[in-house]
Amino acid sequence: MRNPLDSAELNTALENVHRAGMPGLFAEVRDGEQVWRGAAGVADVATGRPVTADMRHRVGSITKTFTAAAVLQQVESGQIGLDTPIGRYLPRLVPGARGDAITVRMLINHTSGLAEYLPYAYPSLKAFPAFADTGPQSLDDNRFTRFHSTELIEMGVTAPAVGTPGGTPGVYSNTNYLLLGALLEQVTGTPAERYITRNVIERAGLRDTELPAAPHVNGPHSQIYEAWFGMIDPPRDYSDYDMSFVGPAASLISTVTDLNRFFGMLLAGEIVSPSSLAQMQRTVPVVSQEGKTIDYGLGLHPMEAPGQGTFWGHGGTVWGAGALAMTSADGKRQMSVAVNLQRWNRLDSSGRPQPHPLDDALAALHRVAMYG
Repeated sequence: MRNPLDSAELNTALENVHRAGMPGLFAEVRDGEQVWRGAAGVADVATGRPVTADMRHRVGSITKTFTAAAVLQQVESGQIGLDTPIGRYLPRLVPGARGDAITVRMLINHTSGLAEYLPYAYPSLKAFPAFADTGPQSLDDNRFTRFHSTELIEMGVTAPAVGTPGGTPGVYSNTNYLLLGALLEQVTGTPAERYITRNVIERAGLRDTELPAAPHVNGPHSQIYEAWFGMIDPPRDYSDYDMSFVGPAASLISTVTDLNRFFGMLLAGEIVSPSSLAQMQRTVPVVSQEGKTIDYGLGLHPMEAPGQGTFWGHGGTVWGAGALAMTSADGKRQMSVAVNLQRWNRLDSSGRPQPHPLDDALAALHRVAMYG
């Protein structure tokens, strides 16, 4: 069951997230022809400049849906086989038996068994996922580091495997999506970012969405604040950052309006074919970077509440910024939310993130936005 948009209720829910400790957030919710946009809090804690609902924002792993859609387009054209071993396309990057065992599908749905490269590229994160033994130093050290995707892929491929190819639950890993970027370049002869821009971003008519080449965000945007589980206090601004460390896995800049447009078109079969969309919605269990087991498809995952309809979309975080975009299965109800603080949960004595009022406030906002 879905209720019409209630602007007062949405504004209250948004304001409650700000009151719970979020410096600033903004959102767009759609129900058919009805559109609500709202913003609460500040884009800059030093000046008090307010956030607005039209701001451009780093949306993290929502990038993966765009990359997955680009790969599916190449599957439709016969250039890529979804169940073809990646070693047939990229034998140097994934050599030997693993290249023969890991398929393109396993990369897209995180069942490849390939490890996450980030703790190897960022030495202070090497204890990940043991958060208490990590530190934020590498975030500063690598602010303007220009990584090449092949060196990052090599770190993930040569690291100890986190599972067997095709085994479940899979383990979420950005290594998979850097390989998909390399695959797109191999079969199209075009850098992945350029291909995704032409065939996904421009095809969807997204005017404020880009895969950035430079460290700064063009246009109106918020500063973004990373707390790293209370180890950065006060939280530090990471809005200027070289995103080559995630590329086609998590570097996208967008707006809440563009995200709703993209996911609406995707679920309407206007970005990939209906049969490709059906493949994207075939899920397997995957352990997320937060350590939770979620259902994950091909660059999409579902969210549902008891007795309510299913929503499809993706979430994302980068240093300081977070976003979530979800669209109902029938495409009529949509929610995109962006926040400018990350990893606000301090760790308890056993190293586990402690509950924070922000968690409940955000969950309440998502419920109101999705179900009314």
